[in-house]
Formats: sequence, structure tokens, C-alpha cells
Amino acid sequence: MPHRGTAVPSDFPEIQKAALEAIAPIRPADENTKARKDTLFSATRSRAGRMLPEYYLVYFLLVELLGFRNLGKFEKLAWSVPIDFGGKAYLIEHRKFGVGIFVQDPEIDEPACEEIVKLIKEGVKTAKPFFVWLAEQAVSKSKLNVVNESRGLFSRYQYFLKTYNDIHNEADRRSEERIVEQHSGSGGTKWTSVSFPAAELRTQSQWMAQAAIDAFFSWTEHVFIHIAILTGEAKTGPDVAKLAVSPWYKKFASALDLGDGHTKQLYEKLAAIKEQLRNFMAHGAFGKRGEAFHFHSGAGAVPVLLTEERGSYGVTIDGGIAFDESSALKVIDQFIAHLWSGKREPARIYIQESGLPLLLTMASDGTYLSAMRSTDEMEEFVDGLSRQFDDAANMDW
Repeated sequence: MPHRGTAVPSDFPEIQKAALEAIAPIRPADENTKARKDTLFSATRSRAGRMLPEYYLVYFLLVELLGFRNLGKFEKLAWSVPIDFGGKAYLIEHRKFGVGIFVQDPEIDEPACEEIVKLIKEGVKTAKPFFVWLAEQAVSKSKLNVVNESRGLFSRYQYFLKTYNDIHNEADRRSEERIVEQHSGSGGTKWTSVSFPAAELRTQSQWMAQAAIDAFFSWTEHVFIHIAILTGEAKTGPDVAKLAVSPWYKKFASALDLGDGHTKQLYEKLAAIKEQLRNFMAHGAFGKRGEAFHFHSGAGAVPVLLTEERGSYGVTIDGGIAFDESSALKVIDQFIAHLWSGKREPARIYIQESGLPLLLTMASDGTYLSAMRSTDEMEEFVDGLSRQFDDAANMDW
């Protein structure tokens, strides 16, 4: 039975009955199950056991839904469930190198293990409504870890930025270069072609700059939520879920104070970059600034720009300058320095340096707020938490 303080779903008995039928004849091992005395210590991993579903689904099915006995933790072992199949004992365990079925006689027991895997998979399918309920309970109680992908996303931005700089610098070095080639046709015709490598390189550098800007905004969509958790703006599962689907400007406001003049100034510049380049280009716009059309006039062709206000699109004539990728990247560089300054500096240690997930229980009980008081306190906190994660990964109980 699930060991939680909340009531089980109303259809729990039906789900439990269906799951038991799905895995039959698997049952909990008991005193009548045949097993060698040293089975717990000498059982070896079967080949078929590597095909079991994810370890947590197996555990939830057998232990939390069906009430099979868990023998607990041992060195390099997270949990161990002895089962009876055909009157013989088998161990389903989550060890350091993954979940598996562990047996007394590997060659003899392998066919049985294949059948056990099939039955467990059927049980997992049948128990899906129970798993959904477990997830809902975890979210409502905020017993969650929020995955931290900030380092990887930022590395993507840095890669595109470096590539942009490299190509841009090469274009500058080759700005005076031109390649002249003589060509001859089959009919004896001859012609000369002239190409300018710097022109093609500048186009490529623009592509890289646009990719870097897009990667930057992807990173901010992620990192703003993590800052909000560390600073206490998002403490629960519903808080994070709501923030995850909110517009970019709300994520920004959850992480930074728009009442600060410098922050507001940078926000307005970034919002302009996002509207001018990322929003339009990412959605198949016709031009860098959303030039969808030109109309004819006595002055010549006039661009008609797409605009987005309050969720609907309109048009306007605007004499503003074309988008400048280089200037946008300078603004982004200024913002990143500002983001990790002042009271947010400790957040960089946790989010960007440690790569640790965000634990909502520590957000709700004030642990993170305490660590955010200084970089020294955050470094000490991260060191201790990292050791705990390392021990758990190695199953060093």
C-alpha cells in the first residue's frame, strides 16, 4: 500500500486488483519460496532484467501499489524486492548500475527472467492511473527537484557567440580580398568571375549572431525560473509549473526587480531585441524587422512592418534602423554581467557552477534564502549538497 498521508484514489482497489492479475503468477516471496541461504549475497544479474521498465516504475508498482516487501538499502543498493515466480526466489533490485533481476542459477533462470520482465511491463501499463496520482501528489506537496540545464544552455550560447566572433574577425581580415577566376565554355566562350570572400563570411557571421541571440533567450527562459526558486519567488510545484508556461517578461520579472532603473533599462533593450529579431524570425517572418510587404508610392517602395501588440498583429510604417546583431550581442553581454551581480551573485554559484537541480523543499523551508545571503555561504552549502548527491549516485549509504 502507498505509505502517504493522503487518501489513495477512489479506484485504488480496482487498479491494485488489475495490476496483480497482470503480473500473475509473480507474488511476494515467503517462507514457502525456494531459495538458497546465500541468495541475498550471491545472486547475479540476469540478461533479461536489463529490459525492465524504469526503476521507479518497477518500485511504485511492486512496493507502493501492490505492497511487496522492500528489504531496504545496502551498500551500492537502493532497494531490494524478493519475489516468487514458479515457487522459486528472484530478486528485483536497483543497484548502482541499474535495476535488474538477480538470480541463483543464471543459465537455468534466464527463461524465467524473460517472462518476469514481460509480466512486469504489463503490470506497469495497468498501473498507469496510479502513477499519475503519485505524480499529482508529489507536485501538490512540492516534493520535487527541478532539473537544472542552465550550464548546457549557456554553453550553447557561448559556442554560437565564439563562432560568430571567429567568422566576423576572419571577414575583417579578408575585407580587401577578391578572387578572380577565368572560365571557358564548351563553345569556346570565355568569361571572368569575381567573388569577395568577406561578403559570404559576413553573411555567415550574421547567422551565427542570430543563433547566439536565440540561444541566449532560450537560456534566460530556463535560468530565470531557477533564480526565482533560489530567491523565494517560486516555492511550490504549482508556482514553477505556472511560471514555466508564462511569457518571457513574467519570467524576467520573477528573477529581477523591474523597479531598479538599470534593470528596467536593460529589460527594455532586451525586449526590443526579442521582438525585432527572435519573435519575427523564429516564426517565419519576411525580414529582420518583420517587413512583410512593400507598397508603391511616389517615394518608391515603402516597407510595411508587422507589429505585435496585446497578442494581435497589425501593421505600421516605421523609419527605424535595421536590426544590428553586433549591438544586440553587446547588450546581452551587459545584461549577463548585471544578472550575476549584487544579491544574485550567489545564485550563479548554484545554478551555473554546480549544475545541481533545484529542490523545492529547500525553497519552501527557507534553506535557499539562507544560502543566498553571501557567496561564501552559498559555496559552503553547494559543497555539502554536492557531496550528498555524489553519495546518492554512488549508493554510498
